Amino acid sequence: MSAPAHDDARAGAGAAAEPVADRRLHPMSWLFVLVQHLRQYIVPLLILIFLGRGDRNELYSLIGVGVLVLFSLWRYFTYRYGVGANGLVVRSGLLNRSLRVIPFVRIQNVGVHQTVLHRLFGVAEVRLESAGGKEPEAQMRVLKLADALALETLVRRRGGDPAQAAEERADSLLRLSPAEVLRLGLVSNGGLILVGAGLAAIMQSVPDFNGRVPERMLRVGVRWLFGRVEGYHLDAAGYALLAVAGIVFVAAALKGLSMTLALLRYYGFELSEQGRRLTAERGLLARWRTTVPRRRIQAWTLEEGVLHRLLRRRRLAVDTVGGDEHEDGRALKELAPIAAPAVCDGLIAHLLPHARWDALPWQALPKAVWWRLFLPDLPWTALAVFIAYWQVGEWSLLALLWLPWSAFKAQRRARRMGYAMDAELIAVREGWWRRYWRFAELDKLQVLQITRSPLDRRCGTATLWLDTAGAGALGPPLRIRFLPLDEAQRLYERLAASLAKRPLRW
Repeated sequence: MSAPAHDDARAGAGAAAEPVADRRLHPMSWLFVLVQHLRQYIVPLLILIFLGRGDRNELYSLIGVGVLVLFSLWRYFTYRYGVGANGLVVRSGLLNRSLRVIPFVRIQNVGVHQTVLHRLFGVAEVRLESAGGKEPEAQMRVLKLADALALETLVRRRGGDPAQAAEERADSLLRLSPAEVLRLGLVSNGGLILVGAGLAAIMQSVPDFNGRVPERMLRVGVRWLFGRVEGYHLDAAGYALLAVAGIVFVAAALKGLSMTLALLRYYGFELSEQGRRLTAERGLLARWRTTVPRRRIQAWTLEEGVLHRLLRRRRLAVDTVGGDEHEDGRALKELAPIAAPAVCDGLIAHLLPHARWDALPWQALPKAVWWRLFLPDLPWTALAVFIAYWQVGEWSLLALLWLPWSAFKAQRRARRMGYAMDAELIAVREGWWRRYWRFAELDKLQVLQITRSPLDRRCGTATLWLDTAGAGALGPPLRIRFLPLDEAQRLYERLAASLAKRPLRW
């Protein structure tokens, strides 16, 4: 845990000056700290034990496990926390002592996490996050579940608006039934991602996997498959049907895995509102509970793919300040992992009552920009034809059939591109095969930028970038592309003048 900043100490001086009763973590907290440290070593260790070549001298590295046990016990006996009038006081260390005072008003996100092991012991991990950085202000492994929920309630009461402090009633905004969670697994690609990550981990851990192992597995698999089907004396059409059936089977297996993962992660999902804070709780075996103030939501994203449209569903995601986008899904990133379009619109209308999302004046971009979307496919297609020519000869020209489809797709995308702006909100929309709408309140904008590529200067166009705090690198950008230069400059000046009159809201 990092040393306290000077402003934190001054802000929490009142809390530190009072007698604060020291509280220990749960007596089994050392076990969870140990498990956390061993997570990155457990897979190589199991591979070494079960797939090793008999050289047990390599197991001397288990001495490091004993060192980690001592470190975990040391952390338990030297870690204390207490609750003051204005903040949370955390003491740690014995030789190198640290005192950190965290004002309640600085704590923005409260995360309560339970794995299967946590639930067996009736405990939970608590993360207290601020708007400032990627690392949590405090991370407590672990507290009794009742103490964790009491701490969450305490932060909500003392860190919010005093006028809202007495408000205790929580209103449920969205619940996902098991059927909805299964639909979520059907539209997601979690199974494919998991299989790919597993293969990558094995390739890094198993000796010679990149060499002899895949070749041997492929040879054995092909020999077994042809041994099973050669007795049927299939013709070319039969083998083609068999190949199609194999592809369908693999796709169905991956979708089944995706649905299983969705049940594990999103079973019992509930989004509730208490005062000015939103709380999301989910999980079948492990449970996640995340609380964040509504004012910390910086930008919104509506998404729908082809399967979403077939099922008449969408996904509503948000960017929040204070959460790490790479932190194992613990930050509040989704208000509705899957829901009907009317439900998503209702959530937006409830949480942004002045934005009038359903009545935005959308402005379409010139349809002639479709060739700008089509242009990047030309060099890649030519490169694919050139590489394939050395393998299959004139058959490589079949790759040129991609170009008509690419042109059709670019025209469809150009028809859907657009932007909208009113007194409260600015929004963009893009995509055709996979569509998204991204929008933010004007008060949440932090940076405006106009960029022009050489092709933009040739065509007299520009791209207007709109940046907010908490924007993730993996999400769709908040930008307006292919704007005529004069229109981009007018929109930029209008936004800049609007921002100059408004205080920045976090």
